[in-house]
Amino acid sequence: MKKKINEVNYLTTDENAQYFECGYSCDNALFLKLGSDKFFITDSRYSLEAEKIAQNTNIIESSDLIASACEILNRTSIKTLIYDPSQLTISVFEKIKALLKTHVKLLPESRFHQLLRIIKTDDEIIKIKKSQKLNKDAYKGFAKFINGSKKSFTERELYYQAQQFLTYLGKYDLSFDPILGVNANAAKPHALPSKKDKLEYEDLLLFDAGIKYQRYCSDRTRTAFYDKEGIHFRKKQKFKNKQIQKIYDIVLKAQEKTINLLRSGMSGAEIDSIARKVIEKSGYGKYFVHSTGHGIGLDIHELPFISKSSEIIIEDNMVFSIEPGIYIPDHYGVRIEDLIVVKNGKAEII
Repeated sequence: MKKKINEVNYLTTDENAQYFECGYSCDNALFLKLGSDKFFITDSRYSLEAEKIAQNTNIIESSDLIASACEILNRTSIKTLIYDPSQLTISVFEKIKALLKTHVKLLPESRFHQLLRIIKTDDEIIKIKKSQKLNKDAYKGFAKFINGSKKSFTERELYYQAQQFLTYLGKYDLSFDPILGVNANAAKPHALPSKKDKLEYEDLLLFDAGIKYQRYCSDRTRTAFYDKEGIHFRKKQKFKNKQIQKIYDIVLKAQEKTINLLRSGMSGAEIDSIARKVIEKSGYGKYFVHSTGHGIGLDIHELPFISKSSEIIIEDNMVFSIEPGIYIPDHYGVRIEDLIVVKNGKAEII
């Protein structure tokens, strides 16, 4: 499945793709990969830094990145150039077409660079594992903070406090803005924190968060019960409300069964169906409103997607989330998420 990178000629503006290829990125650059030759084209604000940091790459300083890229391409004999259509505006695309000689054919391919790096190296897996370990430790610190406080916090206040633990007071970047919802707000898969709703005893709290370690992302979701004994983010939860407990146990069963049964050689759709069938059989299929999982690496959402329509075949060293959920509007939501890496044909939880 994974293409050999040296066989692909492409242009990208994506910072994570830039970083993957040369160890440096910035917000105003065109990166060209032509066989084994790499070109990082940027302006004078970044060129000196790029010269120092970028590895095995030709640094081109330019005030017109598109023109410089086309000059390089027109001097080559390449016949095809891949680009991601989501990265280029119509005006930029038209300018490239106007400046390129006719022998270079532009080939659109969405997420092509994620496909190139879909199978993670051992070093990448180590970094993702480190990121998730830091993430788990931040969860523990956040729970300890809640349990040690003598006041009730609004979602917005909890959101602020969670960021302090997740970033280790600014040491690490977030993979994404955390998702934190109490009771009915947890029924919104991507809820925004409320300045009014508070976490009180016997409430449900859904918490979805991740951080970056050396730019590699982590991601984890737990749905927890808060009582006078405190809160924890372990998988085994006991809710006072029997209906919530029932739904929680269904989601947990769906997640654990999917992790236990998934194998290399399956498609993303086949893996998605394992979790979906558990929830549908329990009568809550219409309340499972998103995919079962997504790849993770330099991007928080990358290939492979574990969804009803995913035809990607899973292979060893792919890393992705398994995160089924049930969301009952205006009442509560439950999601449980772990990252897994496929090793020897089976899933290992990171």
